[in-house]
Amino acid sequence: MDLASLAIFRTVAKEQGITRAAERLGRVPSNVTTRIQQLETEIGVALFQRDKKRMLLTQEGETFLEYADRILNLADEARQVVNPSAPCGTLRVGSMESTVASRLPVPLAAYNKAWPDVTIELSTAPTRQLIDALLARRIDCALIAVPSGEWWLEPGTLDTHALFREQLVLLLPPGHPDIRHASDIKPKALAAFAPGCTYRMLAEEWLTGFGSIKEHFAVQEVGSYHAMFACTAAGSCISIMPRSVVDLMRHIGPVREHPLMTVDTVLASRPGFETPAFSEFRKTLETVSDIKK
Repeated sequence: MDLASLAIFRTVAKEQGITRAAERLGRVPSNVTTRIQQLETEIGVALFQRDKKRMLLTQEGETFLEYADRILNLADEARQVVNPSAPCGTLRVGSMESTVASRLPVPLAAYNKAWPDVTIELSTAPTRQLIDALLARRIDCALIAVPSGEWWLEPGTLDTHALFREQLVLLLPPGHPDIRHASDIKPKALAAFAPGCTYRMLAEEWLTGFGSIKEHFAVQEVGSYHAMFACTAAGSCISIMPRSVVDLMRHIGPVREHPLMTVDTVLASRPGFETPAFSEFRKTLETVSDIKK
């Protein structure tokens, strides 16, 4: 088993086919097929379920992919650390949806212009899932919201660098009366992302006083802030999101806003992780940070 075989395996898994993987790798399909067969023989299990249209991972293949990702990512990190002449290679960045929408377009463009030899792989997920991906070495860094000084993390689990201060606002349907407490809210449904989202957690705590959300509100899980905003504008739900995102969506329809709290977005990484690509990425984000050091 070598790094080249693991890279071929990962590409086939992502592309779900030999032909597409071969095109991406710049290899002939027969070579890719042979390398996968050799890897399965070496491991002693089938990694893929094969049919005429695509190749899907077996249960064993799913497990093996997790280890292959860790090995390949660690090897890439090692190459960048021992030869730090200039930023290069791949930087795997995870982020909350809100940060991608409202904070990252400008610094990502600037970074790509300054360091064209770095490939940024950007993925989005709620904070909890991003922390899991960081610790499993599936990503290199993440923009997450961890309230109250990382109280839900063991000390030293991650290095964090505060970058953006977000004002969270409660969105109410148009024409909703002013509110002072959660009991004043008329719609009894909250539009939110799946569990793991910090903003959802804070919304539930504010709405229930740290009680059970199910006793007070139904939760309508949605996949985007656009859907969240639209549900609120239509009058069926309430929602909570950063003001920086709200400002991008006012064209969808009218809503009422009620300020709640501020939460910092931090750049998180594993302790000691410091490749040239990551170092320059952090510096680029600092140029657009709204938190005074």
